[in-house]
This record gives sequence, structure tokens and C-alpha cells, in this order.
Amino acid sequence: MIDLESRARKFAGKGLAELTDAEVCRLLEGLVRERAAQMPTNPGKRRLYYLSAEFLIGRLLATNLINLGLYGEVRDQLAAAGHDINRVEECEVEPSLGNGGLGRLAACFLDSMATLGLPGDGVGLNYHFGLFHQRFVDGQQTALPDEWLAEQAWLAEEPTSFTVPFADFSVTSRLYTVDVLGYGRGTRNRLRLFDLVGVDDSLVPADSIDFDKDALRRNLTLFLYPDDSDEAGRLLRVYQQYFMVSNAAQLIVAEALERGSDLHDLADYAVVQINDTHPTMVIPELIRLLVDEHGLGFGEAVGIVSSMVAFTNHTILAEALEKWPLAYIERVSPRIAEVIEKLDELVRAEHPEPQVQIIQDGVVHMAHLAIHYGFSVNGVAELHTQILEQTELRPFFDLYPQKFSNKTNGITFRRWIMACNPALTALLDHTLGTDWHRTGDLTGLLAHRDDEEVLQGLAAAKDDAKARMRDFLWHSQGVRVPEDAIIDVQVKRFHEYKRQQMLALYLVWKWMDIKNGNIPPRPITVVFGGKAAPAYTIAQDVIHLVLTLSKWIAADPDVAPYLQVVMVENYNVSAAERLIPAADISEQISLASKEASGTSNMKFMLNGAVTLCTLDGANVEIADLVGEGNIYTFGTSSAEVERLYREGAYDPAAYYRRPGIKLLVDFLVNPRFAAMGNPERLRRLHDDMAGHDYFMALLDLEEFIQAKERVYADFEDRQAWLRKSLVNVAQAGEFSSDRTIAQYDRDIWHLR
Repeated sequence: MIDLESRARKFAGKGLAELTDAEVCRLLEGLVRERAAQMPTNPGKRRLYYLSAEFLIGRLLATNLINLGLYGEVRDQLAAAGHDINRVEECEVEPSLGNGGLGRLAACFLDSMATLGLPGDGVGLNYHFGLFHQRFVDGQQTALPDEWLAEQAWLAEEPTSFTVPFADFSVTSRLYTVDVLGYGRGTRNRLRLFDLVGVDDSLVPADSIDFDKDALRRNLTLFLYPDDSDEAGRLLRVYQQYFMVSNAAQLIVAEALERGSDLHDLADYAVVQINDTHPTMVIPELIRLLVDEHGLGFGEAVGIVSSMVAFTNHTILAEALEKWPLAYIERVSPRIAEVIEKLDELVRAEHPEPQVQIIQDGVVHMAHLAIHYGFSVNGVAELHTQILEQTELRPFFDLYPQKFSNKTNGITFRRWIMACNPALTALLDHTLGTDWHRTGDLTGLLAHRDDEEVLQGLAAAKDDAKARMRDFLWHSQGVRVPEDAIIDVQVKRFHEYKRQQMLALYLVWKWMDIKNGNIPPRPITVVFGGKAAPAYTIAQDVIHLVLTLSKWIAADPDVAPYLQVVMVENYNVSAAERLIPAADISEQISLASKEASGTSNMKFMLNGAVTLCTLDGANVEIADLVGEGNIYTFGTSSAEVERLYREGAYDPAAYYRRPGIKLLVDFLVNPRFAAMGNPERLRRLHDDMAGHDYFMALLDLEEFIQAKERVYADFEDRQAWLRKSLVNVAQAGEFSSDRTIAQYDRDIWHLR
């Protein structure tokens, strides 16, 4: 039992009712820190180090209170004193340590590791300005520094510090820690973030993310993914990655020695999971430390490291499988370049096939390095892993079939339903009991698919979530959403393969359809959210198209009452927690074979949205679980898409010439529409789709339009739709990150 009234008087000298929401937030943050300080870290001889460039942890207060078992008690005491816990949570600053699915997955995994009692920590960097803060100016994305550190509540400075040696200078690091609390366990793990001693925030102006990329002694932890459109930016990325992995490797070795390792048995004390290719240089860096600083032979060091490093591949996109010129690595660390060259020589001696070599034409293929010198390689959805094994990484699968496995991604239910959807949580607790909090098993809900009370409870929970979303959009963006609107959502980073441009073309079609007198039975609100990389021009053009469409439709009195387009500014975890529970329709429309897994698809499913999707990534597994009548699929198969790429057989111009498609694409350069936006951006996007369309939005457009109209029509049979929603919630347990992490430990880590 906690007494917030007494704590308030001790904290601020006044009663709980007299505190501002911000003061209550600080009070609760202090309570969580106090409880966490009393909790031991999860014990175990072998410790996992989960290396990732991103950890998109979001606000932590609510999930920490849930994991401590205090959320309900705190909520009720606050309500009695006149405080709404949701308003209090809004006062917490959101850490800016990630961007998209890669970082959010890492955050869910940390939660599950702690909840399962596994000894494992996340290791990354403490970015001062994150990726960037997105603002829309004149209908276009602008990027500002995301200043969050000054108000953060969870980072604790540690005495740990290391020296990182570069080619012609060295820098010093400082370690910061965020506690990661397990659900109901009384133990914790940590997110461990290294910062640069001497980092200079003044390099970054207040109104821009431009900075001196050459000031390496002062800039290494300013931004996540610095703009790499020039050589200085590309070199900075390599410096930054080496700074991350050198600190991680030194931490791993130091802690193993403290726990009794003689380093010959290092693999008994540590296992390293590389989350995509960004941390791959940890392999040569660990070898360097063992050889140069601890006197092990090179061959033994290679054997040790190869038995303790595992690699998760998150993509089949060539652009995301990192490749760095060897010359860049030589400039950053000649010794690391030398180690990589030796590792490449060992590969060449055993496997002379050019396609599996680490260094090709002077370029280091980081994924090849991770596969050869790691003991495990996993994909993140069944389809993704099949594509890796059968096509993209086939030469490596032929060499090392025993290394490959699938670990379908997952999400933590503590964040993605218990914290963000209280009405649905209460319904599930009433219907199923609370065991699902730990097991993730919601299949008992299937027995209630014809239970009118449960179906109406599901409808009421969705109405509650929509009210919370409407409140959020009104207060954050001044946007009013009709109470009876269908909520249709596509939120994810902007990239051509995710095909936000295809949904935008549908909206052009829908605008025309309504103008022609085909009035939908209820309003439709289509919500977008996500950021485009600063150097990704076409993706920024798509954002501009969405914003221009939003303005165009809102200004049309014939259409605005029935169709609304909302683009959420600076989409982040907190925005997702409002949008996802409210969604009726989950847009998962990537080009088949290009999305490794997706995790927003799982979050929407868990919260009762019905998925409209291509059979890509984990959509395939969702479709298998819910059955044909409870999901809407469309589009060209992954096998056919791969064939089109392989044979160069896709002709976008042929699709563009189809009258129905040409009408929609040409609308982008309609003089009246273009005048409402930036004609140069709209023309460039038009020309790209009509003549290039690398990710084949036009290929599936006509079928997509038909599928969307079918979804909207089916929504009007409310009872049938609620049954679809119930089935999706009931089958979502398969996508608990607790399940994923248990599989990682069983098959790869062996921590217990």
C-alpha cells in the first residue's frame, strides 16, 4: 500500500490535490526510481548483451507502474485527488533513442527479458537529439533537434568509463543506465547507454539538424543515423558505430572478468545479440581486445567470439544491409580494418566463392561478417526467413544451414494493451481473468464470439479508445475527428516499399468517387503517421502529397463531411498509444517480400483492428491464425514480385497508361491541386511513379481500391465486424514478445 498524500506533502509541502499534473508526474517518477533501486538485477552466470543502434522505449511511467503492480492503486488515489492519470502521463518527456520498428522491437524485447527473469541488458548510445523532431511547414516535413535530455527522469549516470581508440585520436565515454523492470518479478535488467565525454550540444542550432560532421571529438552521440548523403556523414556513421561497439565490447570483457572469467571461457559468461547490421564491428573489436590487450592467440580469439555472437537480420532491402568501404574503416581504426582483412582471408581460404566473401571490391559487407563469425542467424517472420534462406542469403544457408532459424517478432502486452487500452484490458480481465497478463493467451475469447455482452463490451472499448484518440488529435494538432467515423490507420516510417503513396492514390480515387455522388454511409478518417529520412527525397514527397491531400479534401465542402485525411506530426510511441487502440482498420500494404516482419500489424491486431494487407512479413502468420473471413488480403504474391525483380519484368509505364490509374497519378500535377502544394515535389513524385515505381505501387493499386471498398462496406454489418475484431484479439497471443524471447533463449542464448 502506498500513500501518495503523504508522499506529496514530503515532496512538495502540499497535498496531492494541490499538485500540478507535472508535479504529480515527478512524484511518481521518484516512487518508481525508489522501488527500482531496491530490486536486484536478474542473476545468472551467462549474461546477454543486446546490441542495437535503437531503443525506442517511449514514455516509461505507466509501464513501470504496471510492472510494479502499482498502476491501479496509483490511478485510484490520483482520481480521488482530482487528477487524471492519463493527463499526468502526458507530462513525461519521451526519450528520443529510436525511430521505427527496429527500436520499438528492441524495447519490447528488453521488457520481456526482464519479465522472464533472463539476465540480459540492452546496450546502445545516448543520443542527445534522437533522429529529429518532425514539424510540418508549408505542407512539408522539416527536421528540428529533438531536445529531450534536459527533462528526462530515468537516466542514471554510472561510474563506468572507457577509452575508445580511433586512428589518430581517442575519446572517453560515460555510461548511463535506464532500469528495465520485469512484470511482477521484483527484479530488473538495464538499458545501458554510452555517451561521449565532451559531446557538444552547441554544435546543433535550435532550428536545424545540420551540424559540423567533422567535429568527431564532440559530435559522436548527437544524433541517431546522421545524414549520410555526403562522405562526412558516411564516415561519421562508421565512427559512431565503432564508438558504440568498442564500449560494448570493453563492458562485456570487464564484467566477465569481474564475475570470474579467465577470458578463455568468455562464451560461458556472455552472449551477444546483434540487432541488425549496425553493431557488427563488435566482432572484430572483441577479437582485438582479446588479442591485443589480453594476450590470446588470434585463432583462439576468433573461435571464442564466433561462439558468443548471434545476428538478427531485419531486412532484405539491399540499402539496409550495410556495406562500408574498407578505406573508411581504415580511417576510423586501422587495427579493426586489419582484423577484418584477416577474417576475410580465413573465409577465402575455405570458401573461395566470391558471393560469400566479406570484402568485395574494397567494400566490407557487414552482414557477411556477422554470418561467418556468428553462431546464429535468424529472420523475424516465417516468410522473411524463407526468403533469406532460399534467395537473399542462399549461399550462406548452403554453407551454414545449422545457423539459420526463424524468430517471429513480438510485442509486449504490458505496453500495447494494458497501458494504452484500459477499457479493453478491463473487458478481457472480466471475461478471461488475469492470467493472460503473464501467459499472453487470449484464445479463451473465441468461446465468446457469439456472446452479445462481450461483443458490446468490445464495441464500448473501441468507442472509449476513439474518444481518447479524438482528444489527443484535438489537443496536439487541432484536428476534430467525427465521433462516428471509421478510423483507418497507416503509421510507420515513410518508405516507398511501405507504399504510403498507394494509399494516397486511393484517397484521390475516393475523393473523386464522393464528388461523383457516391456518399459513404458514415465518415471515413484516414490517419497517417511517420517520418522520412532527411536525405530520402521521394519519401518526403509522399509526406507532402498526404499533407496536400488533407488540405485539399478539407477545403472541399462536397467531400469534407465524408472523408478526412490526418497526418500526425512527429509520430512517436505516445502517439501510437492513442492511435492504435482506436483503429478499426490496420493498413499493412507493403510490397510483398519487402517487409521483414512488421510489429505495428501485431499491435493493431491485439487492439481489435482488422488488417487490410498484402501477404508480406508477419501478415502471413496473422492471416493463418485469424482465418480468411477475419482479414482482408490483396496484391501480388512475394514469389511473383521476386520474379518481376529478377527478370526486370515490371513495366510501370504499362500500368500508368491504364485509364483508371493514369487519372489518379496525373491528379498530382493537376494545376489546381499542384497550386495548393509544392508543384516541384508533386511533379517529381508523379514522374517517379509513372516511369520508375521501384516498389510497384501501381502494380497492386486497382486491387487495393477494390479491397478497401469491400472493407468499408463490410464495416456496416456491425455484429459481423465485431466478431472479426474479437477473433483478431483472441489470436494475438502468438505475437507476445514473451513468446519470442523464450524462443531466443531456448534456441540461441541458453541463459537458464
